[in-house]
Amino acid sequence: MSGFFKSSIGRKVAMALSAFFLMFFLLQHLAINILSVISPDTFNEVSHFMGTNPVVQFALQPILIFAVVFHFVMGFILDIKNRKSNGAKYAKNNGAANSTWFSRNMVLSGITILAFIVLHFIDFWFPEINTKFIQGDWSGTMPGVEGYRYHEELVHKFLHPARVAAYVVAFVFLGLHLAHGFTSAFQSVGAASLRKKLENVGKAYAIIVPLGFIFIALFHHLNH
Repeated sequence: MSGFFKSSIGRKVAMALSAFFLMFFLLQHLAINILSVISPDTFNEVSHFMGTNPVVQFALQPILIFAVVFHFVMGFILDIKNRKSNGAKYAKNNGAANSTWFSRNMVLSGITILAFIVLHFIDFWFPEINTKFIQGDWSGTMPGVEGYRYHEELVHKFLHPARVAAYVVAFVFLGLHLAHGFTSAFQSVGAASLRKKLENVGKAYAIIVPLGFIFIALFHHLNH
């Protein structure tokens, strides 16, 4: 296994597999969060289930955190290795498809997204960990709020224009990162022959998913 990660191909495959997992998570995360616009009550119910289900909390959540850390660390390692070997970045291995500035600088967009993840953790994940694991409150309720607290907390986070602007900028960078990363991940696992077919799917994913999150942030900001 250690030999697998020492090889260039092994590192790229590992990077691609973590990308697939995170892209699936983004879809799932968007599907749940869009419920906050469509049906707040349903959003609260689903959020409470996800937030209290032991499989999600003690199995899937640690895997997700590991995947996020692994993806970014492996991305930096690939960039450094390729700079040392031939002066070319990892993202540059995709020929003409990597002619844009962003495709040649995936690490920079990755750093921007990593900064956003830290903000997102501060806004949502750390308070949730404090409530459930430190205070021991798994009820999903809060004083003065009827029903579960999740929708109220989400809306509250998007009251300040500066925070909304930070989220919008981060999701724009996420879209640019995905625009290259989607097809690159498939190429890394040996599906280069499908590149042309996947390009349109990748473009749609890179546009729809970030726009969905941007819409959610703007909707709650404008309708509070």
